[in-house]
Amino acid sequence: MLLKNKLLFMNKNDIIKNSIKTPSLFNMKKNNKNSKFKMIDLFAGIGGIRLGFEEMGGESVFSSEWDTNAQKTYQANFGEIPYGDITKIEPEEIPSFDVLLAGFPCQPFSQAGLKKGFADTRGTLFFDVARIINYHRPKVVFLENVKRFKTHDNGNTFEVVKQTLEDMGYNVHAQVLNAKNFGVPQNRERIYIIGFLGENNFKFPEGIINKKNVKDILENNVDSKYTISDKLWAGHQRRKKEHIEKGNGFGYSLFNEKSEYTSTISARYYKDGSEILIEQKNKNPRKLTPREAARLQGFPEDFVIPVSDMQAYKQFGNSVAVPVIKELARGIAVELENMEVKKESYQSIDIDKIIAEKVKTVFVPA
Repeated sequence: MLLKNKLLFMNKNDIIKNSIKTPSLFNMKKNNKNSKFKMIDLFAGIGGIRLGFEEMGGESVFSSEWDTNAQKTYQANFGEIPYGDITKIEPEEIPSFDVLLAGFPCQPFSQAGLKKGFADTRGTLFFDVARIINYHRPKVVFLENVKRFKTHDNGNTFEVVKQTLEDMGYNVHAQVLNAKNFGVPQNRERIYIIGFLGENNFKFPEGIINKKNVKDILENNVDSKYTISDKLWAGHQRRKKEHIEKGNGFGYSLFNEKSEYTSTISARYYKDGSEILIEQKNKNPRKLTPREAARLQGFPEDFVIPVSDMQAYKQFGNSVAVPVIKELARGIAVELENMEVKKESYQSIDIDKIIAEKVKTVFVPA
């Protein structure tokens, strides 16, 4: 539940100033008798995955996020500062839980990234998640990543993750879902990997009917600072023309109130807004406002944005479409009530051996 009273009216500087406290593993809520299941939120970002699972009765007992600006936003909305570097904590230090949530870093697998996968240092962070799973054996593991994760390295990267979970006794489901089918006007495809420690009848949702279009997320009165400059607009148009001449579809994308959905918002949106520009009558197009970016990802209206516009764009671009998470959490909550955990699943595996065998080494020149 978001903090709706005091925090909504806190001065931005007060929130940021209060965010420099050192997080503690032992100052988080652990005993909510009304919760249906306990969960941990790894690579938490600004808490988008947590929001969806909280609506289904989940109680977070531990969170981890190392970006200090994301920590500020997380604290402003959940009243706790996530622990920092997950590689610096031992699994036994984490409280017991039922569901592990992890939107582990997607840059190594992104179409826009360098596509190094497990050859990238960030890619190996999955195995830090695996160590926690190996120790705690939660009933459910929930992982989120970019669509390309499924096919990266001819599918080998995905198979390593899937096999690692199966070796720990998990029944694994994986599917790519598009946010535009779940009540947000954004063409955003992500893969969701869900492991159950027991027999289950889980099925991925097909989508929901109450779709929104771009008009539903736009603000009525927008500050002129979001209108792009003549120089930037001219640059966008020039690059678009060059791409068309080369025979590809790259370049800026324009949308308006009649558009059914936008393209995918990314963490780089703050740079020039090219992937989602909103048409304006007799003006240059404009970027989305941070609040519109929040709506595009399905965040609630009372979600506090205590950081600069640049950081807000990064955070929402890196986050998840909350309505998709909510629908997945709904199905998972049902399985948690009915699932009988397999006792034979509690075998330990050698994570270091898997890393030695499966992770490629990349030598970067000094």
